[in-house]
Amino acid sequence: MSTFHFTLIVEGPDLQDEACIDALFEAGCDDAAIGRSDGVQFVDFDREARTLDRAILSAVDDLETLQGVEVVRIADAGLASLADIAARLGRTRESVRLLVSGARGPGGFPRPVTDPRGRYRLWRWSDVERWCVQELGEALPISRDEVTAAFSAALELRHFRRAKAPACPITLRELVGMEELQASSE
Repeated sequence: MSTFHFTLIVEGPDLQDEACIDALFEAGCDDAAIGRSDGVQFVDFDREARTLDRAILSAVDDLETLQGVEVVRIADAGLASLADIAARLGRTRESVRLLVSGARGPGGFPRPVTDPRGRYRLWRWSDVERWCVQELGEALPISRDEVTAAFSAALELRHFRRAKAPACPITLRELVGMEELQASSE
């Protein structure tokens, strides 16, 4: 078993309420820390599991046993700012800015996923990581960003589907194609 750290963004009742804290502990979230920032509730997990997929699924299941709680996404799932990229690569922000603009390196740096004209651009770390390995020949530690990005996208899709078509529920396991994990984890 490995321990996986991730942060889930949740909607619903105030999880910092004493009754909710007790209910979360009883639901199996004794490996979680609850917080709120600017009105957004989040739950930090250090979850033991065989795989990251199982860790995320079990945390979502445990949280959503509480009435009205919905996990809507994973924080920072797969996205990185210029500063994040610099820190992960052990480079200066200026060095990364030059890679992005094509003034340094082979060119072809991945496109940002946010508006390229914006002041605060974000990139998919998995795209940057792949480019660094292929184009710069850098050996980078294995990241989990593709898994968290996929789960976060599924959580957001489920959230929007529930809002638009509450009569047609869909589970997270169905969205990520892992229905069989529920049976095997019980």
